[in-house]
Amino acid sequence: MSAPAGAPRLQSPAPGRAALLIVDLINDMDFDGVEAMAAAAVAAAGVVAMLRAQAEALGVPVVFVNDNYGLWHSERSKIVDHCRERSAVGRKLAELVAPRDEDYFVIKPQVSGFYATNLPVLLPKLGVQRLVLTGVAADICVMFTAADAHMRDYELWVPADAVASSRPEHKDWALRIMATSMDADIRPTGALTLEAWVGAGSS
Repeated sequence: MSAPAGAPRLQSPAPGRAALLIVDLINDMDFDGVEAMAAAAVAAAGVVAMLRAQAEALGVPVVFVNDNYGLWHSERSKIVDHCRERSAVGRKLAELVAPRDEDYFVIKPQVSGFYATNLPVLLPKLGVQRLVLTGVAADICVMFTAADAHMRDYELWVPADAVASSRPEHKDWALRIMATSMDADIRPTGALTLEAWVGAGSS
């Protein structure tokens, strides 16, 4: 986890006790079958960019939860640079949602954002009990992160248009699991806004 020197100190609790989590959208997109994921990931990243802008306006903390792509000695700038340079799709994703100075960046070694990371320490310090969970892949890292969040009693909103998988049916299956087994709200951003989600947590 890193927050650069000089980054503004966030008040606790966060507005609406909410945080925006962006899972693995800083991605080198260098794997077998990437073609099936590329367009869906870029579309989801566009929605996430909108959510991130709204989060900034509302004062909601933004937390990137990201694979290290085997760069065990690296911090976030080197991971972002690696993903920009590895593929055209990775560069496009970074253009859409590259972390800003005020964003938090948690490096994860496995599929869940909670496993062997600082996320379980960071979120309580920010006064967060409700998560907007976005990113890729919906049926792997997003879903495993959602499962660990659910076990820790976090409220979840997983906007259906802010996550992606290599196949639409895999995404749909994962969303159903998160809705039925993890009590996640899966309404897309056209049906539920970040402002409304934050407001529900403030009441």
